[in-house]
Amino acid sequence: MSDKKARRIARGTFLKGAGATLVLVAGGGVWRVADQGVFGVGEGPAYEPWKNWRPNEGEGPIELVRAAVLAANAHNSQPWLFRVEESRIDLFADRERNIGTVDPYLREMYMSLGCALENLLLAAEANGYGHELALLPDSSNPAHAARIDLTPAAASTTELYEAIPDRHTNRGPYDTGRAILRETLEALRELGEEDPEVSVFWFATDAERRRVGDLILEATEAITADEEQSVDNLGWNRFDWDELQRYRDGLTLDVFIADPLTNFAAKVLPPPSREQSDQSWLRSTREDVVGTAAAFGILAVNDKWEDAQRLRGGRAWQRMHLWGTTLGLAMQPLNQMTERADREAQSGIPHPSSWISRWSLRFSSSSVRRTAHLFALACRATFVRASCAMR
Repeated sequence: MSDKKARRIARGTFLKGAGATLVLVAGGGVWRVADQGVFGVGEGPAYEPWKNWRPNEGEGPIELVRAAVLAANAHNSQPWLFRVEESRIDLFADRERNIGTVDPYLREMYMSLGCALENLLLAAEANGYGHELALLPDSSNPAHAARIDLTPAAASTTELYEAIPDRHTNRGPYDTGRAILRETLEALRELGEEDPEVSVFWFATDAERRRVGDLILEATEAITADEEQSVDNLGWNRFDWDELQRYRDGLTLDVFIADPLTNFAAKVLPPPSREQSDQSWLRSTREDVVGTAAAFGILAVNDKWEDAQRLRGGRAWQRMHLWGTTLGLAMQPLNQMTERADREAQSGIPHPSSWISRWSLRFSSSSVRRTAHLFALACRATFVRASCAMR
C-alpha cells in the first residue's frame, strides 16, 4: 500500500511548540517539573483528539476517523491505517506498530483494530451514514482488515457513541465496597454476544476470582522473568513528557499512578530501571488488580487464530467497555495469560508446561482454546475521567 493510497491517522498531528521549563531545587538536586507534565496533566497536542473528537461540518467520511482513533488498543500502540474515499473507508493493520514478543501472533493487534472499527461504525450511524462492512476483503493482503462502504442515511445517535470520549482503561484499585449485580454481568454478556461468533464467560465468585487471580500473577511473573518479553512490554511506555507529545502514543505515568504525590515524584525523579518497572507492575497487579476486581471475564471466539474473528472480538469488547462507561464501571484488559501462552507457543516450550495446559486444568477447556481477551471489572465510588493520552 503506497503513501498516496493510505493516510496515517494517529491521535492528532504533530505540532511543534516551545515552553518554559520550571525546575525544582531540593536537597541539593535540580529536578525537572514543568517539562515532565507535572502541572500539565491532560494538556498538550497529545490530548487534543479527546477534546475535539466530534465531526466538523463538511469534512466528509474522514470525520468518522476522529472517533475511531479513540478506541481501546493494546499498549496504546494505535496499530491502524485508514484509507478514506468519498464513500468508502478501508482499515489496515500497521504491522510495524506491533508489540513484539508480547503479541507474537498479532492477536491483540487485530482486537485493537476491531475496537477502532466499532467506534467508526457507531460514528457513521450517528452522523448520517449507512454502512456495509466487509472483514478482510482482500485475501491477498491480510493487513487489509476491513472495508466500509458508506451511503446516506438518517442519523441515529446512541449512548455508546456519546460515551466514546469518556471511555478509558482503569488501571488503579477498584472500589471493593460496591458489588457488581448479576443482572449487570448478564447485560454485558448479552452485549458482547450480539455477534454469534463471540462468547463471554464470567468468573465472579470468590473461588473463581482467586483462581483467575493466581494465574494472572503467575503469568505476570513469567513475563517479567523473560527478558525479551519484559523489554517489549515496557517498550511503549512514554514516561518522558516531550516524547509523549511527539509520538502521541504509548502509556504514560498518569495511567499507572493515580495518587498525586506518587505521580509527582515519579515525574520529577529519574526514570525507573526495567527491573524497577517490572516490580512495580507486579505489585500493582497483585494489590490493585487482583486484589480489588469484582469479577473477571473471558471474551472468546470460535477460532482465536482467525483474524476476522479477532476483529469481531475487538468490536464486542469496545461495545462492552462503552456500555460499562455509561454505568460508571471500571474495566481493564488483562492479557498476561494469553500473552504468555502465545509466547510459549512461539518459543516452542513443551505443551505440559504451557499456560494453555495449566489454564485448562482450572477452567472450561472450550473457553480456554477460544480465548481472545481477558479482562477485569468493578465499580468505582465515583466515575473519574482520566486526563491522559491513553484511555
